[in-house]
Amino acid sequence: MSEALTAPPGGARPAERLRAEPPAYAALDLGTNNCRLLIASPTPRGFRIVEAYSRIVRLGEGLTASGRLSDDAMERSLAALKVCADKVRRRRVVRVRAIATQACRMAENGPAFVRRVAEETGLELQIITPREEAQLSVAGCLNLLDREMDAALVVDVGGGSTELSWVDLKGGGLDAQPRRFQASRLPIKAWLSIPVGVVSLAERFPEGERADRAWFRSMVDDVKARIEAFPHAERMRPVFESGRAHLVGTSGAITSLAGLHLNLPRYDRSKVDGLWLRDADCVAVSEKLLAQTAAERAAQPCIGPDRADLVLAGAAILRAVQELWPCERVRVADRGLREGLLLSLMADQRPRRRRRGGGR
Repeated sequence: MSEALTAPPGGARPAERLRAEPPAYAALDLGTNNCRLLIASPTPRGFRIVEAYSRIVRLGEGLTASGRLSDDAMERSLAALKVCADKVRRRRVVRVRAIATQACRMAENGPAFVRRVAEETGLELQIITPREEAQLSVAGCLNLLDREMDAALVVDVGGGSTELSWVDLKGGGLDAQPRRFQASRLPIKAWLSIPVGVVSLAERFPEGERADRAWFRSMVDDVKARIEAFPHAERMRPVFESGRAHLVGTSGAITSLAGLHLNLPRYDRSKVDGLWLRDADCVAVSEKLLAQTAAERAAQPCIGPDRADLVLAGAAILRAVQELWPCERVRVADRGLREGLLLSLMADQRPRRRRRGGGR
């Protein structure tokens, strides 16, 4: 965890303007596919976003085969991280936390890359564990959980890994005040991380000239085999079988599916975040994508060329989860890790009570 970066000479804004702005916190998530930054200021019920940034960098491109981050991937990521560092400097950021996930966990040269990032940008990336990644993803989606249900399965589809968290919605622990929030105390009854995300799955199952159902099914079955071997969530099975649970899907691939379902002329977070999809809707969107060429998918405004070769891998991961843990409804989340990071950062700043006896 790093503190606020020092503003470069001449780069600070007028002092009176800085004093007028509330303190801000920054959360940066360097994933296998994306580099994302959120800067927000605290409010009584959470936080207000003051700046957001996202760039597809494909840090994990070729990683499955080589075991290393490539030079091109690191250069793309460094360019995005330098933009993030500049944005942090220009805001009145009192604390920043920057994390790295599966690509840096898996890569032989991941730690060396983290050191290079610190040297060239001033950002101190922390490679977090899959467990913390799952907790933070749930934390970022708290407002989207349907409290009328008994359980939820939060599915965070990343570029290099997928985290699944089975959450008890009736056991308490979901309504803590922002200043008392702790991701580690969320009522997550079981969690699983599999080393499969949209980038790694697409690389292992290249599309060829055209997508077809057999190719798509091979991806679904591969993911299912990794999830169904996990026994620790079975105690939640009766809740799902009784229809008292729902899914939450958080990832760029899933938000792209939602945008395509809505036939949006351009991506609109306000229409996608919190959207409910039926299981049949997800199947219909997957079928629509399978009928398109890569070029046709790239022309879709909610997919674009950067996701055209990844969106069906994301749909396959979601389909695998839906087949193993059937739920009639899926809630789409255009939020997740960064929002969970912000809640944790702001909670860490709560006033500490002094111990009795004069100790410090």
